[in-house]
Amino acid sequence: MQNFIYNGQPARVVFGSGTIARLPEEIERLGLRRVLILATPQQAADARHLADTFGDRAAGVYAKATMHTPVSVTEDAMREVAEREADGLVAVGGGSTTGLAKAIALRTDLPQIVVPTTYAGSEMTPILGETKDGVKVTQSSPKILPEVVIYDVDLTMTLPAAMSGVSGMNAIAHAIEALYARESNPVIGLMAAEAIGALADALPVIAGEPQDREARSRALYGAWLCGICLGSVGMALHHKLCHTLGGTFDLPHAETHTVVLPHALAYNAPAVPAAMAKLRAVLKTDDPATALYDLAERIGAKRALSQIGMPENGIDLAADRALANPYWNPRALEREPIRALIARAHAGEPPQT
Repeated sequence: MQNFIYNGQPARVVFGSGTIARLPEEIERLGLRRVLILATPQQAADARHLADTFGDRAAGVYAKATMHTPVSVTEDAMREVAEREADGLVAVGGGSTTGLAKAIALRTDLPQIVVPTTYAGSEMTPILGETKDGVKVTQSSPKILPEVVIYDVDLTMTLPAAMSGVSGMNAIAHAIEALYARESNPVIGLMAAEAIGALADALPVIAGEPQDREARSRALYGAWLCGICLGSVGMALHHKLCHTLGGTFDLPHAETHTVVLPHALAYNAPAVPAAMAKLRAVLKTDDPATALYDLAERIGAKRALSQIGMPENGIDLAADRALANPYWNPRALEREPIRALIARAHAGEPPQT
């Protein structure tokens, strides 16, 4: 019998279609009187429209959420929180907006309600990654976990097919690492396999027909499960590489996960035979790493770090930083194999086990 540890995260989830209508009810349930609505600049208009529906309960809109959660943006948002005397946060958007809400909550312990519009999954975790001076650092705290998450399939229907694909691949990465994380366990293993299967089936459909509601529902369902997986067990090499690359070179988050995932899995494959057996079954392939590399092509995603902004002369720096303060990993981390992994990912070559 496997020895294991299981951490259940105490988040409330409302899932379905049209569920954003439940937002005022959830604000009232938490006893909040002045909520600050968070968004990216691109979603500012939607955030203001939503604030109008809250009436006196809206403390205002802060629409400066930024990728990789820069500390400078969080500090600016903290001033808004204080000036507007906000007693709660509503984050509407993807991982950038959720990250900002988490960063504020870590410093204030204000309640959070998150309404995801992508498949990021970070809304289900007590984990925060912040960037300062080109270095991204992660930490975990009960304060970081949102109190309520409202999943509304309707809000994902207009997510562009290209962004849907990489966002979904980002979510798959959470579930794959959960299969062999240090605190992996039978419950998370079941969720991870279900999540990977749901997303692997849904993403190619969405790439060809973005308005397929059933595929959208399956993808959001899978993303929810992936988020639970990430929030319940530790991270390993894949996430360390993505945090390093994103923080060092300011690379787009989901796209970086999409490129790195097949290579990180191939690196760890020899050390995780049980996880690989599950992946072979759920992905219906003898080579899960290559299947993920091919899936990226099917959904029209870029497969090379060079295509998303990483300079070739950054490979050695990335390898060095990936080995500094490393995350736990099932296979020992060696510089030359790690450098070779990054070089293949940079060039867009197939993964090598």
